Amino acid sequence: MNYLVIKCGGSVLENLPRSFYQDVISIQQSGKWMPIIVHGGGPLITGLLTNLNIETEFINGLRVTNTEVLDIVEMVLSGSVNKQVVRNIIEAEGNAYGISGVDGSLLKARPTPAAEILGFVGEVVEVNNDVIEGIVNQGYIPVISPIGIGADGQRYNINGDIAASAIAKSLGANLCFISDIPGILIEKNGKKIKLDKVSKATAEELINNQTIYGGMIPKVNAAIDGLTHKIPVVGIIDGFEKHSLVDYVDGKNIGTKIVLEEEIA
Repeated sequence: MNYLVIKCGGSVLENLPRSFYQDVISIQQSGKWMPIIVHGGGPLITGLLTNLNIETEFINGLRVTNTEVLDIVEMVLSGSVNKQVVRNIIEAEGNAYGISGVDGSLLKARPTPAAEILGFVGEVVEVNNDVIEGIVNQGYIPVISPIGIGADGQRYNINGDIAASAIAKSLGANLCFISDIPGILIEKNGKKIKLDKVSKATAEELINNQTIYGGMIPKVNAAIDGLTHKIPVVGIIDGFEKHSLVDYVDGKNIGTKIVLEEEIA
């Protein structure tokens, strides 16, 4: 079975059109691809933390997470956001099953090397493919919130892009990041242009010179890591462009494809 891991960031989720979810369902029903949605929820988390007067801080696109912040992160991601995505798929006449990375130890995690600074931010060490395959075999589209679980039961906040890449690596799936822009943009002659294809070396250079910054950094780093671990294709596309997801899986020139250097002609 060909899996397609679709990562939807929190900044786009609230406004994605119904046509996006219809395209996800269409891809599933075609029988060629099995979509798996991994979602974030950053803006909603930040909004709730602000309302509760809890300080929040980011380092290189990753949220510093203490126990208090972790409770809010899990509540928003595995609760309201996850079920919102499931409802949107059902409303578009599809079948979806929402699950957290904690459930069934789907995302087994450990603290990042920068745990002293970042707190309970984790990295995925193993994906329980049986959980995903069980959901898929029942005819549901898996919708996954990126909370991981350690061997000792400790929860971890996992960046959604990193979680999506880990799942794609484990399943040998293609990976697609849904954004509100058409891909990676650079400024040239006073205008912003989209890059159709970016190599690993170019992407790293764009990060170093801060053309790629903030939340796009973990997205691109996750793409690079995935490619080096045999993810076939990684793309960034505009989820607001009608049928962009279907066009992407059909191989049309849409969004930005991130590739290894040796794959560039």
